[in-house]
Amino acid sequence: MPAQILFLTHLGLAYVPWLLCFGVYIWPRLKTMDHVDAQRAIATLHSFRFFGLAFLLPGVVGPNLPAGFATFAAYGNFATGLLAMLALLAVRIRSLFWLFVVAFNLVGVADVAFDFYHAVQVDLPAVAGELGAMYAFPIIYVPLQMITHVAAFYLLARSRPNAASSLTGDTVAF
Repeated sequence: MPAQILFLTHLGLAYVPWLLCFGVYIWPRLKTMDHVDAQRAIATLHSFRFFGLAFLLPGVVGPNLPAGFATFAAYGNFATGLLAMLALLAVRIRSLFWLFVVAFNLVGVADVAFDFYHAVQVDLPAVAGELGAMYAFPIIYVPLQMITHVAAFYLLARSRPNAASSLTGDTVAF
């Protein structure tokens, strides 16, 4: 089987076990959690995205990994991770916490979307071997990133009436 087909098969199939795991073990718990605690759990996962900087490390990735892909993937992940860490640090200042939650999710989704776009532009599946040790990152970690971003946005939308009530002066515990 050609390397391109293997890479795309890995990438596509990676969503299946994560969706199954998320649906059975993670989502039921997130839905019942306090809104802040649920977003903190998601932010904690994304705070490890600084690991994406490894796309820039020689020896971790091959020398022929397209720079157009590697640079954007590295810094997009880094920015998302920093914003997630800031959300975790700002949890006691609710308005700031929610700002960082929205920010890390928007930046994170944009990062994954643009990484897919850049991967297509540089034909990443044809040079997937150049990902080196980072091969596991898009195959194992990226599907979970996207799934949790979608969940975070769903939870944000679901908690919207409560947020509006708290802005009008009603006391609503997040």
